[in-house]
Amino acid sequence: MNTQISTDICIIGAGPVGLFAVFEAGLLKMRCHLVDVLPQVGGQLSEIYPQKPIYDIPGYPEIKAQELVDNLMEQIKPFDPGFTLGERVERLDKQEDGSYLVVTSDQTNIHCKVVVIAGGLGCFEPRKPDIENLQLFEGKGVSYMVKNPELYRDRKVVLAGGGDSALDWTIFLANIAQEVTLVHRGDTFRGAPDSAEKVFKLAEMGKINLILSSHLHKINGDTHLEKVHLLSKSKEERILNADYLIPLFGLSPKLGPIGEWGLNIEKSAIAVNTEDYSTNVERIYAIGDINTYPGKLKLILSGFHEAALMCQSAFKYVYPDQKLSFKYTTVYGVNTF
Repeated sequence: MNTQISTDICIIGAGPVGLFAVFEAGLLKMRCHLVDVLPQVGGQLSEIYPQKPIYDIPGYPEIKAQELVDNLMEQIKPFDPGFTLGERVERLDKQEDGSYLVVTSDQTNIHCKVVVIAGGLGCFEPRKPDIENLQLFEGKGVSYMVKNPELYRDRKVVLAGGGDSALDWTIFLANIAQEVTLVHRGDTFRGAPDSAEKVFKLAEMGKINLILSSHLHKINGDTHLEKVHLLSKSKEERILNADYLIPLFGLSPKLGPIGEWGLNIEKSAIAVNTEDYSTNVERIYAIGDINTYPGKLKLILSGFHEAALMCQSAFKYVYPDQKLSFKYTTVYGVNTF
């Protein structure tokens, strides 16, 4: 298959930050086409935790991940972006006029004036615990993400981890599962203090089981997970009855072909200039979790800010003969841009 597409900005990554970049570009009358290796938009929000509540989006005390994606899609609808999903960007070919030809794994060719990398963590995979027979139970009681919370209704669920995902899902599933147990090898959490406090309160109220200073040791069962064995720091073993085990140890990022494009890479992230989130390669920008700079916060709202400044800078490549005039949407309305 060989498809030819022409656009102003090619956005690599259709997660929340990439989607919001379409909105900011649209306000400046710049056309966007998004490419994502996943078969649907939304990035990690849709692929890993679509039902997870998010608490730090301005104007939303709480919003589910998939609902945020749906809202972003509605927001960018007036700007009619193009999408190439289920394909990975393999190559960037710089043209004589400075523009780029973006080539995907299925030989889709996208000609653009600006490339924006909004690939989140790049190609990612869950970090798995080092326990015997783990793969035997994947899909049979062991999973690394929560896609459908109803799967765990009235079941015995063991979660493992000490970050935000482990805390958030423990809180959420406490009202769904028959029994929820959170296991963490430390005695303090890396996640948000407010979430940690809620987990400790749920444990005090007897609504969840909280087991600290212990780690996953082994698992067993017949055709489905039945037992989870824990080992404490003092080497004492504890056996839990479990229908499901959800290890939430984060994601292991892999940049893939992005790492071969001559960009400055620091610890699996792309170094950028905070003035406009440009990379060391002209006409290539990086926004969201894929980039790094002093003081970087890996938050969706930070990525939204980066997208806005990036678009202001990209304008000069799309319309080199025009002067950028900043306008407020509250004054003019989206449909007038």
